[in-house]
Amino acid sequence: MNPAPPAALEARTAIFGGTFDPIHNAHLAIAREAAGQFALERILFVPAANPPHKPGVAIASWEDRVSMAELACAADPRFEVSRVEQHANPSYSIDTVEKLLALDPAPLAFLIGADAFADIRTWRRWQDMVRLVEFIVVTRPGARYNAPAGARVQELQGLHLPVSSSAIREEIARGASNLPLPPEVLGYIREHGLYGARALRSAPKA
Repeated sequence: MNPAPPAALEARTAIFGGTFDPIHNAHLAIAREAAGQFALERILFVPAANPPHKPGVAIASWEDRVSMAELACAADPRFEVSRVEQHANPSYSIDTVEKLLALDPAPLAFLIGADAFADIRTWRRWQDMVRLVEFIVVTRPGARYNAPAGARVQELQGLHLPVSSSAIREEIARGASNLPLPPEVLGYIREHGLYGARALRSAPKA
């Protein structure tokens, strides 16, 4: 059974980590909803350099993924992209949190999907993660998790966004044009020939 959430979120900044390969509209929708619901002043997007749970899975380079994230986040002043994991090998969340807290000791929240949060006890130094951050857990219908004792958890509910980066990459390779991506990100993908984008057909003119 999930614990009752605390009365309010103390943190004004939330970390949103991921491979972002590529970043897409659902990522941005989750960030906007979290910022609005929990009065966050900043969502810090942290593209993973070498995620330990997905070794070698990234298709685009870290620099390309950071550039796409920067393009996607430019329209919202609450969004910022961090390069804190640039030299991380692997990219452990606890290391990222400690680096960010060393720069600014203000409280931090950690935006995470329910499926990933369910596995938090497998993370490196997960007890320290529980101690150092508050969690915003993005839930979906049927999602279940058992929060560790002492975890400060808020739930972000009501979002059902069945979009995945892997499905988008497949659509790009097939030449699709109508994709759930910010136009600037799709333009970057085409310009740099990512994910087989050289085969993309131009959208027909009206």
